[in-house]
Amino acid sequence: MTRRFPGFAAVTALAVTAACSSAPSAPPPASTSTAPISGTVVSIDDFAFAPAALTVHRGETVTWINRDEEPHTVAAGNGSFHSPGMDTNATYSFTFTKPGRYEYICSIHPTMHGTVVVTS
Repeated sequence: MTRRFPGFAAVTALAVTAACSSAPSAPPPASTSTAPISGTVVSIDDFAFAPAALTVHRGETVTWINRDEEPHTVAAGNGSFHSPGMDTNATYSFTFTKPGRYEYICSIHPTMHGTVVVTS
């Protein structure tokens, strides 16, 4: 003879559903939890800076965001700025305070080149 407990099954299902819906969720990936980037953005995608050449005014901030699966850096030829290694969706920002032409590369992949021209 088999005993059935239909009320028990309903209570168990309700308890499991409640536990799942009240369990803390994992935090969203960094790319969706970061605040929007304001100012000028340079995307690093497919081992290239886009745009590769950029003109900004003195005092403006440029933000680079790595969209590749590989780490990259942003390193000025004159040494004025150098990012740490940036993983996927990481960003680096630099505020240009002096007019001039700033050539930069990825120090991990030196065939990647970019230029920022800063006007007064």
